[in-house]
Amino acid sequence: MNPVRVGVVGCGVISGIYFQNLLKFGAVDVVACSDLIPELSQAAADAHAGIQAMTTDKIFADSSIDLVLNLTQPKYHFEVMKAGIEAGKHVYGEKPLSVSFEDSVQLLLLAEQAGLRVGCAPDTFLGAGIQTCRELIDGGVIGEPVAATAFFTSHGTENWHPAPGFYYQKGGGPMLDMGPYYLTALLNLMGPVKSVTGSARITFPERTITSEPLNGTKIEVEVPTHVSGTVNFASGAIGTVLTTFDLWGANLPFIEIYGSEGSLSVPDPNTFGGPVKVLVKGKKEWEEVPVSRPFSENSRGLGVADMARGIASGEPHRASGALASHALAIMHAFGRSADSGHRIELVTTCERPTPLPVDLLVYG
Repeated sequence: MNPVRVGVVGCGVISGIYFQNLLKFGAVDVVACSDLIPELSQAAADAHAGIQAMTTDKIFADSSIDLVLNLTQPKYHFEVMKAGIEAGKHVYGEKPLSVSFEDSVQLLLLAEQAGLRVGCAPDTFLGAGIQTCRELIDGGVIGEPVAATAFFTSHGTENWHPAPGFYYQKGGGPMLDMGPYYLTALLNLMGPVKSVTGSARITFPERTITSEPLNGTKIEVEVPTHVSGTVNFASGAIGTVLTTFDLWGANLPFIEIYGSEGSLSVPDPNTFGGPVKVLVKGKKEWEEVPVSRPFSENSRGLGVADMARGIASGEPHRASGALASHALAIMHAFGRSADSGHRIELVTTCERPTPLPVDLLVYG
């Protein structure tokens, strides 16, 4: 099979790990890159042999490019991916798929009509840690999953990110920024969600940047920075979810799955590795489970490689647009529930991704 030729749009901070990893996969061939700041795309091209810096319009117009990888800020996700589809390209984007749920639905419809594919980060659920958890659940180690918890806690991004303002604008906030990791992991482990109840608030209306180069700059907060609630899975299981930029510290797990025969401790869904722990009925202590599956290191781009493999073979890819759209529907449902005071019944669903076979994707 010939590799899928990829053009990257957006050469900011996150692009580095994508270039590093995608250049190792035989299923893809990264051939072009662009950025609103030409110096960034040129620097990326200079750093990686075989990649040409060009404008985004030229990437869309290049008939030899099969797939557009969109690594722009969230507010640009929809327009870049829509333009890519209209140019006849498959598209894969950083999370979230779009700022609005309605736009995500439009993207999927446009792609379906054009016979093209949509993919979206996060792909961390394909890593060794969460795939090991999936294997344990599917193998019945903890029995039937009946409940789950997912907690992301921090005090925001203004103390480390060089330009953190967009995290507090429309399209940002802890739910749209970090919720995709947690909710995609839960969808992979537990299946689709049917309803959501949520609460949300802005705790600090103004933030002060303490990182360089914008140290001292004030940020006006436009989106809720503390979002929590309950998700009801189609299976009948119940999940409790918290994402916040408002806490100075907490002693909470990342994700735990509670089954009829035991409990499972899931590693940080923003990473690819372990540790994975289980506590089964009759035991008093958690036991660590060896994580021997591939991709325990930072493997961002794994979802792109799996999508490229699917394009070439005609098989479904796992980090799909439908999965990302359903996760986006859940995230927005927290806010809608908080605003209305009512439970939100979801109108979308998704297929639970199939497990990633150990030997399906390899470097080289």
